[in-house]
Amino acid sequence: MQNKKVQKETAYIHKGYQSVEHQDSLAVPLYQTSTFAFETAEQGARRFAGEETGGVYSRLGNPTVRVLEERMAAMEYGEGALAFGSGMAAVSAILVHLTKSGDHILCTRGIYGCTFGLLNILQEKYNVSHDLAILNTEEAIEAAIKPNTVCIYIETPINPTMEIVDIELIAKIAKKHRIRVVVDNTFSSPYLQNPLKLGVDFVLHSATKYINGHGDVIAGIVVGNDKEEIERIRLSVQKDFGGIISPFDAWLLIRGIKTMHVRMDRHTKNAEELVAYLKTVASVENIYYPFDTSNPQYEIARKQMSGGGGLISFTVVGGMKEAQKLMNELKLIKIAVSLGDAETLIQHPATMTHSVVPEKERLEMGITDGLLRLSVGLENSIDLIEDLKQAFTKL
Repeated sequence: MQNKKVQKETAYIHKGYQSVEHQDSLAVPLYQTSTFAFETAEQGARRFAGEETGGVYSRLGNPTVRVLEERMAAMEYGEGALAFGSGMAAVSAILVHLTKSGDHILCTRGIYGCTFGLLNILQEKYNVSHDLAILNTEEAIEAAIKPNTVCIYIETPINPTMEIVDIELIAKIAKKHRIRVVVDNTFSSPYLQNPLKLGVDFVLHSATKYINGHGDVIAGIVVGNDKEEIERIRLSVQKDFGGIISPFDAWLLIRGIKTMHVRMDRHTKNAEELVAYLKTVASVENIYYPFDTSNPQYEIARKQMSGGGGLISFTVVGGMKEAQKLMNELKLIKIAVSLGDAETLIQHPATMTHSVVPEKERLEMGITDGLLRLSVGLENSIDLIEDLKQAFTKL
């Protein structure tokens, strides 16, 4: 079965694991070990030299982690994957791998707050500059590329404004200039969007979110279309920076992946029903959702995504004061950052996930004081709508 092409939902459950190699255990075993014993000194030397496969030290590789990496590579239609201890460890590793002093990174104008912070560190300490730009046309992309641009880094949908970036367009122009492209695919999950199939070089995830789906793991994933390059990152940036994942967290992610397609269908269905409700609320000014037909980027979203996903952003009349009041009146929906959990979560980006971004840049990203981000969970949508209704009546 491992050598046959199967549907993606089947791959989520089976890919990368042969029970016969693990004493016929149906579940992937948890190899909770820091190191591995060698039968002889010569065997240890061969493994360190890369002449023989097998365990050495869990910072360099672990059987449980390898199952996760092989499964994620298959899910994103890549050739290799690396698992990290957090999404930001994954972002850091790929940007360190791709850049050197004097290089330039071109980014979409909206990015996660901590990615914004990392880019500033790279600029201030290591002379790796960056620009945030609206990359919505060929002319805009060409104009933003500099002679020293080595990487285009995009989120789509963008956090938290849900703007859509045309992945295929970016990849086409980048290839012409021999620029590498990295896509943060966290908001879509591999079930709804596969950037590597659209021509990019690397895709990454905060696996904390939809990959895990249960709110009990911090992790990151990088998938690439060149297995040898992924292994070079493993033996350089990951090994020496040490941003590895623990075997137990890898085991939890493997368990979460098995139900990801079922969860994503429910997240999406619930989100669509909440969007329909929010459109009826007078105190809601704007709604941002990829598969909303009134979204000006709807056709691009439909081209590269198979569903709208579980994230909705919307603005509340009255700005920050009314947005925070609405949050405080909710009973069922939890005030919390992160996303992709079974529980529905709401947060205020201006003062939470993007509080590190200076106000001028934040407003340029479209993150206003009245913007809220809703991560729609797996509850019955009737209950979620009732909770929102009672909260809106208090405004």
